[in-house]
Amino acid sequence: MKSSTATAATVGALATNLSRSVHAAEDNTIRVALIGCGGRGSGAATNALAVDNGPIELVAMADVFPEKLSGCYDSLMSGKNKDKVKVPEDQKFVDFDGYKKAMDCLRPGDVAIMATPPAFRWVHFEYAISKGLNVFMEKPVTVDGPSSVKMFELGKKSVEKNLKVGIGLMCRHCDARRELFRRIKDGQIGEVQTLRAYRMAGPTGSAAVTKKPDGMSELMYQIKNFHGFLWLSGGAVSDFLIHNIDECCWMKDDWPVRAQACGGRHYRNECVDQNFDNYSVEYTFQDGTKLFLNGRTIPGCKNEFASYAHGTKGSAVISTASHWPSKARIYSGQNLTKRSEIVWEYPQPEQANPYQREWEHLIAAIRDNEPYNEVERGVKASVVTSMGRMAAHTGQEITYDEMLNCKHQFAPGIENLTFKSPAPLQLLPNGLYPVPQPGIVKDREYA
Repeated sequence: MKSSTATAATVGALATNLSRSVHAAEDNTIRVALIGCGGRGSGAATNALAVDNGPIELVAMADVFPEKLSGCYDSLMSGKNKDKVKVPEDQKFVDFDGYKKAMDCLRPGDVAIMATPPAFRWVHFEYAISKGLNVFMEKPVTVDGPSSVKMFELGKKSVEKNLKVGIGLMCRHCDARRELFRRIKDGQIGEVQTLRAYRMAGPTGSAAVTKKPDGMSELMYQIKNFHGFLWLSGGAVSDFLIHNIDECCWMKDDWPVRAQACGGRHYRNECVDQNFDNYSVEYTFQDGTKLFLNGRTIPGCKNEFASYAHGTKGSAVISTASHWPSKARIYSGQNLTKRSEIVWEYPQPEQANPYQREWEHLIAAIRDNEPYNEVERGVKASVVTSMGRMAAHTGQEITYDEMLNCKHQFAPGIENLTFKSPAPLQLLPNGLYPVPQPGIVKDREYA
């Protein structure tokens, strides 16, 4: 009887596999689940549905805020690709385990978009790997040492399973920057010796957070204002400055090995978040090259949002204002105000939006079954960004290895959160959140 049962099971399994193969051959539609329906989630879904190299449709959505989910759905339904939005009511999930339910609506080889605050990234990625799903995840992908170690391990597993994974560092997919990188590697500005990056603006995102009002749990208030809390987002540094850091490291074709930094809290008024409102970081590469980073979120000050590279034979503008258009160009000297010294510039206007290009590259790799996995690079960019942040928050020089191996886990047990859970970050007896204290708390970013 056991032998007969085993034979029947084997035949049944073969029939099932054959059926799946035939189905895949007949239906090449890529199904997408959106996890995290805020601004970047809505943008990523819009870009995904705009890829035109084959059928693609959104079939499931998940968030912990019903108004975010409904707002995102309504926005997508008013867009030009609304016919590709096929999300029935029973595939809209508002819960902390909604990510599982949304991914359960997919088949192996489909795509999960992960656009929640980055604290949840490893939790969602681990489940996607178990389901055999391709992934697009927003940056940063980690915010502390323990989650970085875990993400490196998960990245290796995703490569072993031949999963295609895109990371939302879209500047790497910018045609202008790609041409600039080729020219820098070709030696057109000589040896890169110094890089500079700036993101100086007024208050950005939810980085400036006031005290929680009545009627909302501490956990949900922090998630709603995730830029203000290190456990959720890595704060203003990790969420806002990572693009400038990453594009500079790309042009150098290397990662810094250590950082020292300054920062401070000014004009806080009623704000109680964990951020500094200005950061100045000096990154050092193995060969001694420096990357100087300046970030500020104080109104009324000079604004700048750009990155530059300086070499022994000339200099380059990596980005001019915001993420796109890049307006990349090369100068014969070091004076970036002299148009007469421009020896090359990318043709304007730039046609290809890098937010769209990263999706075109990912979906093409899925359809053509080409190797495509940006996890390792995404984690390294996140660790380097956190290294500069920790240097500012502790007042110490921090090496890459020290950041990666720092045992301070911002949100232990995050995979078990529910609506009734206490927040991983608790108020102090004085009614305020713990904040960095450079020179006092030196081995972690807050205590």
